[in-house]
Parts: sequence; structure tokens; C-alpha cells
Amino acid sequence: MCPSCRAFVEDGVSKCPYCEQQLGPRAVDERQPRDIAGGLIPHARFTTMMILMVNSALFVATVLYGMNQGNEGSVLGLSGPVLFQFGAKWSPAIFAGQWWRLVTAGFLHGGLLHIAMNTWALMDLGAQVEEIYGSSRLLVFYFLATIFGFLASTYWSASLSVGASAGIFGLIGAMIALGARHNTALGSAIRGLYIRWAIYGLLFGLLPGLAVDNAAHLGGLAAGFGAAYLAGEPGRPGSLSEKIWQGASALSLIVTGYCFLKMFLWFSTSQT
Repeated sequence: MCPSCRAFVEDGVSKCPYCEQQLGPRAVDERQPRDIAGGLIPHARFTTMMILMVNSALFVATVLYGMNQGNEGSVLGLSGPVLFQFGAKWSPAIFAGQWWRLVTAGFLHGGLLHIAMNTWALMDLGAQVEEIYGSSRLLVFYFLATIFGFLASTYWSASLSVGASAGIFGLIGAMIALGARHNTALGSAIRGLYIRWAIYGLLFGLLPGLAVDNAAHLGGLAAGFGAAYLAGEPGRPGSLSEKIWQGASALSLIVTGYCFLKMFLWFSTSQT
């Protein structure tokens, strides 16, 4: 299907015969299942699965650390000090120079229910964004949404905050942008569906008794929409625009790795 006019075209065609939009291969077709852990990891959501694996590994690490600190119920609810040690967003620390928390906070979760809900949302939404926009754009959207989400949270409240939901709302914003870019009935349907997703998510955060960071959600939503609206869908492989997005995704990974290195060094120093 042509990403511009949504007309059905033959496989292998480089240009849409109806609107003359240059066509590239679908992101899902650029990877082969046999190249990814012997096909054990679904190829349509490889990058999404990698993000989930990082989230899960950090959750296990924080739970084990919390249990070692005497909190036997860490799997259901981690304490604030443990999350802070692993890089949670806390405004005073960020204003004091620990800017890397804007990234690391997006990979931490406060308990089993928290990570389970975000995993379910990311598995569904991440796969859709990855297939439409490709891995490079997905990584950039998620990275920017996490940073801007927790930046908004930093200025809104000093409270401790963690979770992948800032990045997830960024992906919702990317899907809204997809609908906004295509002035068709299908585009309108996509836009309406994900606007409802965003509204439901924000309303859920207003329920009493829940410690939900809607400031991070709104910041992530805005960043994801803006980045995706400017990015558009993938073009021809090897084109300048695709090389730029590949470079941007590599930079996102490098900065993320650097932030976790800063967290580890700070964590090690704080233990001595």
C-alpha cells in the first residue's frame, strides 16, 4: 500500500503509479526472522523486543537489589531509595547536574503491575510503529519522548518518577502524526483511534490513589508527535534522509548507553 495515497500497488514497484510517491521496502521486510535469535524473536518487532528486554533486565536488577536491602516485597513495589539509586527522575538531582536521569528513568519500573502494563502497551504499539516507521525512527521517537517527557515532569513536580510510559505516549503521538499527515478517511480513522488512546491514558492517570505522572505523558506525547510529523515514513533505502535517521538512531543509542554508564559510575560511588 502506498504510504501517501494509500492505493494498492504491486510488489517491487519503486514509485506509486497513482501519486508518484517514491516507495521503499516495508520495515518488516528489511529483516529476516532467521537472523534474529534463530527466529525466536518476532522480526516485526525486533527493536521493540530489545527495549522490553532492557526494561525487564533492569526490573530484575532493581528487585534483587531491593530484596538485598531488606524489602522482601520488592517485586510488587520498589522503594523510592532503590529507584533513585538506579536512576529515577528526581528534580533536585537533575537540577544539580544529574541530567542522565531524564533517560535512565524511562527504563525503570516501580513494581510488577507497573512493568506488566507498560510491557503490554509497548508490545502492541511498538510493533505498529516499528513496521510503519522502521527501527531508526522508532528509536529516535522513543528516545526523544522519554527525554522530553521526564523534562516536563522535572519542571512540573519534584516527585520521584519512573516508567516507559513517557516513551509509549511518544509512540502514540507518532501514530497520531501518521493520521494527521494523510488527509484520507484511513488517516482520519488512525488519528481518531490514537487520540482516544491518549485521552484514555491521561484520564487513567487522574484516577485517585494512582501515582501516575501525566506531565511525563504529555511531554512524551508532544515530542513523539512533533518528531514523527517531521520525519514521515521511510523513503528509499540508502537515501540521504534514511542515512540521517540511521545516524540519529545510532546517536540515540550512544547517548542512552552513556547515560547508563553515568548512572553506574554514580551508583558505584554512592556505595562507597
